[in-house]
Amino acid sequence: MARDTSTEILAEMVANVLSVAFDVGETVTEGDTVVLLESMKMEIPVIAERSGTVKAIKVATGDVVQEGDVLLVLA
Repeated sequence: MARDTSTEILAEMVANVLSVAFDVGETVTEGDTVVLLESMKMEIPVIAERSGTVKAIKVATGDVVQEGDVLLVLA
């Protein structure tokens, strides 16, 4: 049986999604900004903690996310 090595990138706070920098299938490098959030008039970049391929995007520009929500999944 194949082991799932996917990594979920989570929101660390309640925020609005300003932009998603990658599309499904694109390669992300560790340190890339994958999503840009806005909270209390501050822009908060969400940084990839590892390299991988975007498997799924769970949010869209304009969405409001809660702490712990999945933003995207890397394979």
